[in-house]
Amino acid sequence: MEPRYDTLFHDGQCPLCAREVRALRRLNKGNLVLADIHQQRNGSLILPPHEMLLRRLHLMTWTGEWVTGLHATVRAWSHTPFGFLFKPLLWPGIYQIASPVYQLWADRRYERKYACAECDAG
Repeated sequence: MEPRYDTLFHDGQCPLCAREVRALRRLNKGNLVLADIHQQRNGSLILPPHEMLLRRLHLMTWTGEWVTGLHATVRAWSHTPFGFLFKPLLWPGIYQIASPVYQLWADRRYERKYACAECDAG
């Protein structure tokens, strides 16, 4: 049977992201690849645009399907012994609260880290 690897694309320049990635790397059962967005080649045919990758957490499943946001978080943590702790984030009721909170946090993180850099460049 061929190994099945998911790939999590993360912002290697984000301290909070780096902390989570360190934990995932340490706890990973071996079938999750961790890829720093900043080390990916621009213009790749399979990757979403760079800005999209920075705005939301993206995970490409072993079948080539893309999942983002909380779904990507839960899928990434499912590769560790603690995955069961993250599954409730996708339950009805909890997801309706957690998803907008994640999106608000992700938007603010992106604006603080990258929006000012874009203004300076323009």
